[in-house]
Amino acid sequence: MADLHTLGAAELLALYRSGAASPVDVARATLDHIARWEPHLQALYAFEPERVLQQAQASEARWRAGTAGALDGVPCTIKENIATAGTPVPGGTAATVLVPAAADAPPAARLREAGAVLLAKTTMPDWGMLSSGLSTFHPLTRNPWHLASNPGGSSAGAGAAAAAGYGPLHIGTDIGGSIRLPAAWCGVVGLKPSNGRVPIHPPYAGRAAGPMTRTVTDAALMMQVLAQPDARDTMSLPHQAIAWTALDIDLKGLRLGLQLDAGWGLPVEPAVQATIEAAARRFEAAGAIVTPLPAFCTRVMADGMDHFWRMRSWLDFSALPPERQDRVLPYIRQWIAAGARLSGPEVFRGYSAMGLLREAAVAAIAPFDFVLSPVSPNTRFPAQWASPINDPERPFEHIAFTLPYNMSEQPAISVDAGRSPDGAPIGLQIAGRRHDDLGVLRLARAWEQLRDPQPTWPEPPASSSTPASAA
Repeated sequence: MADLHTLGAAELLALYRSGAASPVDVARATLDHIARWEPHLQALYAFEPERVLQQAQASEARWRAGTAGALDGVPCTIKENIATAGTPVPGGTAATVLVPAAADAPPAARLREAGAVLLAKTTMPDWGMLSSGLSTFHPLTRNPWHLASNPGGSSAGAGAAAAAGYGPLHIGTDIGGSIRLPAAWCGVVGLKPSNGRVPIHPPYAGRAAGPMTRTVTDAALMMQVLAQPDARDTMSLPHQAIAWTALDIDLKGLRLGLQLDAGWGLPVEPAVQATIEAAARRFEAAGAIVTPLPAFCTRVMADGMDHFWRMRSWLDFSALPPERQDRVLPYIRQWIAAGARLSGPEVFRGYSAMGLLREAAVAAIAPFDFVLSPVSPNTRFPAQWASPINDPERPFEHIAFTLPYNMSEQPAISVDAGRSPDGAPIGLQIAGRRHDDLGVLRLARAWEQLRDPQPTWPEPPASSSTPASAA
């Protein structure tokens, strides 16, 4: 048997059913593995090993009594900004007054109801406004593939934890790429569902919660649980009975768009373009029809949304007393400063850009069953940077491929597609029509079967301190 901490959720559930392993065995193995990795990665928040073991013991009792839930005993993590009862929600920033959350937010509630063992919360940057593991509240989170590199964000800790093997199930949130980007840079699966498919609280435009796992199968298992209804999400979709784990798909005749130019943002690195083109050729060889898809987003749309988000964050910032404003990351303070100078018409036009991008994205995908693209135009960047170019005046140059599907509410997934010449993971994004979350999972599963074997997952360094090369 493989080491217990390396097994997927489906494999663990099979072991529990047969009695070949127990949730306590798995919890101990996972905690031992985390103890070796966490001094290097710093991916966790509110990590209490004794509480983990107590949950595992309760799960073991449910298995013995025949009352186990859908994910009973399977280790999971939850992103810090998804409330869990009794734990403060700092939102990644030292500016937050820490108050214990009164209740579990919907994704956390569903995982607890299913019997999953909550290992910890995972780290995120200030206000979730960076694609980085840099935070004024949490320690610097690093990428397990290369400790001097950034895991991406804002679901930084979740991406690092999934790649490092902190159990099989992790959940992040995404408003412009915050699930898919760290998934791509950490070489794991990250699904941004159709907005409203997974209830979340509080909901707002573009925000989605979704699974981050090592395999598509585990992401589908999570969706069986996460997509259950919760009235607290006033923007959620009507609940549907979806066969989440029915992942077979016939590739012959599928119409796939191939987008390699996002219309704005960073140029696509040659290694990224070559990897995505190679993936398209594999789909084509399996019978799919691949057609180039031109850019449909514009710099005007992107700048408009930048204006809207700057104003939103500026209002949050300006409501803080001066001593708490000083605790916000300087990069964020510099980015939002322009919000104070924006006029009402400029902000309204920025908000309206969301609608323009929504229409453009829906129209662009309409002729296709799915669209293939890079997740990010770039690969690795330094762990200490706030974004891939570390420039607060150009903070969103790396989200041009991911942002449209938040605004259009269409499902999109990142799945590992290969490696750059220096060994950095490269993510393939598969986007689908609105509400076709199962179709996106199915095509991602097909890609797992078409691609070359993945490299062996990273292992913790032998020493207990972060190497100087990663500092």
